[in-house]
Amino acid sequence: MNIDGMHSAHLNPAPAERAMTFDCDGEHMVGILGLPAGIPYKRGVLVVVGGPQYRAGSHRQFTLLARDLAQAGIATLRFDYRGMGDSEGAARPFDDVDADLRAAIDAFLLAVPGVREVVLWGLCDAASAIGMYAARDARVAGLVMLNPWVRTEDGLARATLRHYYSARLRDRAFWRQLLRGGLDWRASLTSLVGLVRKAYRRPPAKAAAGLSLPARMRAGLHDFQGHMLVVIAGGDLTAREFCDLADADEAWQGMLAAPRVTRQQIDEADHTFSRRVWRDQVARWTAEWLRSW
Repeated sequence: MNIDGMHSAHLNPAPAERAMTFDCDGEHMVGILGLPAGIPYKRGVLVVVGGPQYRAGSHRQFTLLARDLAQAGIATLRFDYRGMGDSEGAARPFDDVDADLRAAIDAFLLAVPGVREVVLWGLCDAASAIGMYAARDARVAGLVMLNPWVRTEDGLARATLRHYYSARLRDRAFWRQLLRGGLDWRASLTSLVGLVRKAYRRPPAKAAAGLSLPARMRAGLHDFQGHMLVVIAGGDLTAREFCDLADADEAWQGMLAAPRVTRQQIDEADHTFSRRVWRDQVARWTAEWLRSW
């Protein structure tokens, strides 16, 4: 049994997994190396955890990704931020993890000498964290960003109106329930009016000054000159909010249209690509893209 509590000998016999600890500002962090059977490819993948999770990920998403990449000859390190999982220290927000990322890259390159470049892989707010960090570390050659988190109150309201409410209004079951009195239409109407007000109000001064999360992300990605793979789950509201933002902003449009950026989408997928067919597709795209440049 490996450190993540799963029997892996029959799932993935050739590659190896090895636990490691490393220091970050005097506190110990924990990670799991995924090592291919042979000489690793020159680019390794640092799997960065998003949200209040640890290195295995939802439904063991990151564990399984690392094993798929190891089968393709690609080394990985997935780790716990300080304050999460088995790592020491206090928990911190996703936009305050630069020291954790730098320490993990240091440890990864030291542990696997055959890896000369690092690709950062992140889902949701981990995608945001790596997007803001990458330009400040010359060792980072590429980014894989899944359903990037660009959450603002007005952005969420617009995405909910455009994607959730529009789908509900086209749903016959919704109208049948409404006509039979199965819905509190007054509460629904109040909620809808509140969303409209949030969606189309004047942006707060802080956002106008370029200090919003989307603005910081855009600035970080603009400064980063490496390759990017952006993967979108079509059934996820977080992803739809990102796409709406990118489609409405010329600066985002120009950046994402650059030749160094590859975009992929799975129309039916949920936020964490929870079905095996979706998860396997993401792993294949990651390995193929990483070897394509």
